[in-house]
Amino acid sequence: MQLKYHMVTIEDLVPAGHFLRKLEAVVDLSFVYEEMAHLYSRRYGRPPIDPVVMVKYLLLGFLYGIPSERQIEVRCADSNAFRWYLGIDLDERVPDYSTISQLRRRKPTFRKVFRRLFEEVVRQCVEKGLVSGKLVATDSTHVKANASRASEYLVEVQEEPGAYWERLDRYEEEGLAELERRTGKRRKKRTKQIKRDRRRTHKRVSRTDPEAGHMKRPGKSRGQYYLSHQTTDTDRGIITGVTVTPGDVYDSVPYLEQLEHIHRNVIPVQAAAADSAYDFPLAHRVLEEQGITFFVQPQAAHDRTNVELKRDAFSYDMEQDAYICPTGKQLRLNTLHRSASGLYWLYQADKRDCQSCPLREKCLSENDRRGARKLEHSYFASERQRHLAHRHDADYKDALKKRQIWCEGTFAAQKWGHNLTRVLRRGLGAAEDHCLLSATALNLNMRGTVIIIKVWRHMKVLCEETDKI
Repeated sequence: MQLKYHMVTIEDLVPAGHFLRKLEAVVDLSFVYEEMAHLYSRRYGRPPIDPVVMVKYLLLGFLYGIPSERQIEVRCADSNAFRWYLGIDLDERVPDYSTISQLRRRKPTFRKVFRRLFEEVVRQCVEKGLVSGKLVATDSTHVKANASRASEYLVEVQEEPGAYWERLDRYEEEGLAELERRTGKRRKKRTKQIKRDRRRTHKRVSRTDPEAGHMKRPGKSRGQYYLSHQTTDTDRGIITGVTVTPGDVYDSVPYLEQLEHIHRNVIPVQAAAADSAYDFPLAHRVLEEQGITFFVQPQAAHDRTNVELKRDAFSYDMEQDAYICPTGKQLRLNTLHRSASGLYWLYQADKRDCQSCPLREKCLSENDRRGARKLEHSYFASERQRHLAHRHDADYKDALKKRQIWCEGTFAAQKWGHNLTRVLRRGLGAAEDHCLLSATALNLNMRGTVIIIKVWRHMKVLCEETDKI
């Protein structure tokens, strides 16, 4: 066996055009020292591992799709490029994977650095002109929790205010003033708390990870999941907002708060696109007040009344502000109804008209004790109708195409190369760290952007050929 001595440095072993060299040149991680200064003592203990090294250590795993911290340590040990990026020379030992675990356990505030890292990368993307705010698209994807269905058990759902409680309080007061103007009477102020929907009194909770949520959606495998709600700028596919919730939370719950945060703190949003899960009336009102054009896939209406004459049999007369029944009788505005998730105008027929009506058996159920037909429509229906009136326009359809391509393409790239398939650690905080690092990796990694652009071009050709989207 022949041996050779080589006079080389680690700087010589990393190609000049390597991705990590470009990343090191454009991403400034000095803020990590400020964020984590309070976690270290200047007087006691042995010298710590550089916190920037620890952040880069984890970031490498998401940039290159390395699923576990054990494997990150192995890859860093035998990769010259990884060693160079971490600032570890050839004769130095790579940090042990357990160092990260101990840092999380002993310093829980360590995880705040991942939110700051994501925000700093987005800020730099805005400064470079990669984010415009002309059109942002929002969707969610499920991320498997580290919990099996065998660990599930049923618990009773605690009563609590709805997701839009504080927002609806303001609109309810506004609606009561409008009710007084239109009818001459004012409803008494609500004194009791609105109760939750009685249809969901129990839910499945995992003993292994109680903060995950049981997801049951068409076409998805049932089990414990987290949801990563992401808003993407459609100019370059940069993810500008990430919110993580349990898997049983509706997509609409974090939507307005996330979009308003981007609008106020990241970049002014001109237009927003979303699928039918986000077509709830309150969104139309709030986004219109913010000056944001809303492109949304209309949600199919479902009439759950168990009578023969459905809502479609009644026509609305805007001039008289009343619904007209099939026999020509009017249902007048009666009151403003408040539920846990919305506000509704309630229209009611005269009991005397319903008692003598030949269609009474088709219009009222046998168990109806009210004796008069009632209909309701959302307090925010006018804003929704204005937005959906343009759904056949070319710009509207194009925005929905971009939403589908960029959102689905982003999720595909993250699941394929940036560890968004499952969460290895447990708890909502760990899931948020995981999803933030995955989104940051995609924003930094040009390979992921290239994949999405290729998907975009392919889908655009299909759309033009088939004209189905």
